[in-house]
Amino acid sequence: MSMRGGLRELERLASGLPDGAELYRLRPDGRVLRADRAGARELGPHDPDSGLLRFIDDRQWAHYFIGDAATSPERPSNATYKLGLVAPHSAFTPHAHGGEHLVLALGPASCGLYDARRRRVVEVRLTPGTLIRIPELMPHSFGNRGGDRLAILAANTGYGIDHEDYAITAEAAERRGDPELAAALREVTAARRAGALSLRERLAHRLRLAAAALEDGR
Repeated sequence: MSMRGGLRELERLASGLPDGAELYRLRPDGRVLRADRAGARELGPHDPDSGLLRFIDDRQWAHYFIGDAATSPERPSNATYKLGLVAPHSAFTPHAHGGEHLVLALGPASCGLYDARRRRVVEVRLTPGTLIRIPELMPHSFGNRGGDRLAILAANTGYGIDHEDYAITAEAAERRGDPELAAALREVTAARRAGALSLRERLAHRLRLAAAALEDGR
């Protein structure tokens, strides 16, 4: 089933929704479809009405569901919850968040985490449907191991992406006079890699694409 067919199916489902309700279809190829009573469209950086914001780095995008870029302890919404679109074979600049962070990977991903007790970087391979919980101020870098765009769902306590404590990089930690955090972030930077897919993962990805096409054609 083509993307257009998937849009038609989602539009049909959304046509009876109450005003203000929306449907999102998160496809295994990382493309995101969005629909309400007004119609269906693909959510992406090509759409000026998508509301996408730059997400830490170039080529990475965020769409807020709860909270917004200005969320902070002084302007609270308790937490932010957003959809992230991660470019193929890419990884975010290593950073640490001022609050707790949870990420649900909807495709093949990776996350490098700094283990302060053992003073080393732990690389975690994430398969579709895996959620990782990252404590406050733990240096990390999230990556997309696949050749398609990766959709993620991310929740942060207390901070939107405009706040200075949302993503503290090594350079920001240096400016703050925190050499220990800066050194840990540089270790994550040295170990950073998006990684690749195994043969089994590539086969599973093709099967998910085929299943999505069948679902779109119901």
